[in-house]
Amino acid sequence: MPKDQPFDIKIDKLTRSVENAITGDLFQTDVLPLTETDRRKLKKAEWLFDWKREGKQPERQIYKLVIKGNPDIIQGLVSLQDRGDHIFMALIESAKFNRGAKKVYLGVPGNLVAFACKYSFEMGYNGYVSFESKSRLIEHYRQSLGATVLFGNIMAIDTRAAAKLVTRYFSQNQ
Repeated sequence: MPKDQPFDIKIDKLTRSVENAITGDLFQTDVLPLTETDRRKLKKAEWLFDWKREGKQPERQIYKLVIKGNPDIIQGLVSLQDRGDHIFMALIESAKFNRGAKKVYLGVPGNLVAFACKYSFEMGYNGYVSFESKSRLIEHYRQSLGATVLFGNIMAIDTRAAAKLVTRYFSQNQ
């Protein structure tokens, strides 16, 4: 099994969907399971992580963030693992065109984290989600996601913080 990578992604903006970085237009999103067809289309040059290898981990499920009505253009990916009492986010990544100063859309990472929290609620885990953070981003995740340090670089999002994220991203869809 590959070693999990500490999170090294900035939560650029918490939006109610994804927001075009230039125009400010909002686009509703869907989070869908990554299919085998999707996985075959992923190009290594466009992603920092090896999502094809990640997809071979039987205990993990990969989800893609897409704009509603456009399921073929992946905005970001998240790999989730059910740990029996919470959801572990093994990997999370924005598409290449959604990273850096010239990103197309804001809100991709926040949207994926909110989905992990929603999934945790659906599984009966009260929204609890854990992940490993890079040391330099611990304070960022505290402020942007309401996450807390469990030990070392392992962080968790509790019920209260998860509920805020789920309400922000998914209340209009329910």
